Amino acid sequence: MAASQTLQDTLLSAIRTIPDYPKPGILFRDITTLLGDARAFRRAVDELVQPYAGAKIDKIAGIEARGFILGGAIAHQLSSGFIPIRKKGKLPHDTVRVAYSLEYGIDEMEMHRDAVQPGEKVILVDDLIATGGTAEGAVKLLGQMGTEIVAACFVIDLPDLGGRARLEALGVDVHTLIAFEGD
Repeated sequence: MAASQTLQDTLLSAIRTIPDYPKPGILFRDITTLLGDARAFRRAVDELVQPYAGAKIDKIAGIEARGFILGGAIAHQLSSGFIPIRKKGKLPHDTVRVAYSLEYGIDEMEMHRDAVQPGEKVILVDDLIATGGTAEGAVKLLGQMGTEIVAACFVIDLPDLGGRARLEALGVDVHTLIAFEGD
């Protein structure tokens, strides 16, 4: 990759698109190829960190599973703690739980009850924002615990599906790196 390559070019060239996955008509944006490209991965993490460099961020909350990878790297860069937000039944200690909407129904996510303290400043992280159901559930879960949600960060936005607007309607600042229109 050329040194002068733009962020958008770097990320777009590192993300694989898989047609008809998980069902016909869907273009799945697979960031595992971005994660495997050291330069693109570093650039994505640096760009997600940059707006918050120097800010006092207590915790980064990552949504299972790719949010764990990105969130862990961001937490390291910001010298913050990390909170895993998981599907129900995956955490071994006392948890808090919230139901959230999916395209095809309802699911639940949870985090450890002692993962965060009221008033702590938290950034929510995942790889992609589509309809926003999962991210909205995570925002509500963190809100139950009295946190201050500083922002929600994603590598990819699928703006036509409305997730960003859904989070912004909740008063959450949304930071994304690239968008795929028409998805």
